[in-house]
Amino acid sequence: MAERTPFIQVASYDPAWPQEFARIAAAVKQWMGDLLIGIEHVGSTSVEGLAAKPILDLDAVLTSADRLPEAIERLAAQGFEHQGNLGIAGREAFRPTRDFGFMNYHLYVCPPEGRGYLEHIALRDYLRGHDEARDEYARIKRKLAQAHRTDIDAYVEGKSAFVQDILRRTGV
Repeated sequence: MAERTPFIQVASYDPAWPQEFARIAAAVKQWMGDLLIGIEHVGSTSVEGLAAKPILDLDAVLTSADRLPEAIERLAAQGFEHQGNLGIAGREAFRPTRDFGFMNYHLYVCPPEGRGYLEHIALRDYLRGHDEARDEYARIKRKLAQAHRTDIDAYVEGKSAFVQDILRRTGV
């Protein structure tokens, strides 16, 4: 089960993160694969060499937004609580209510045209292709984690200008 860390920790890239993503994605695919186009590893842990909070982000991409009610039902049956979009359109968050034996993660279910999903992919792909931006983002994240050890909202807000600049560059 995903748990909250009492303080914000930004760790060096861990080459085990892609393998852990594959383990979680295999379970999600087993539970609802027929509803999905695919499952994407997004967020900082998906960018090789990028320092990150050691929490995986997964976007399970629906074949259609119409499939969301069925996805909610299936994930509830597996022990997930639907949390809504948490203020970000184009993705629905799900919190595990039991321990699956995975590292900490966030599971999002997204329609293929969802803005939250499209932004996740654009940011990930840009950082994968631009080492200087990746390294600058790591510096920003480490600085913010030191300055806001227990304030996740301030940490996220501190990254927003950088992220928005990248999204502008990608056209998303």
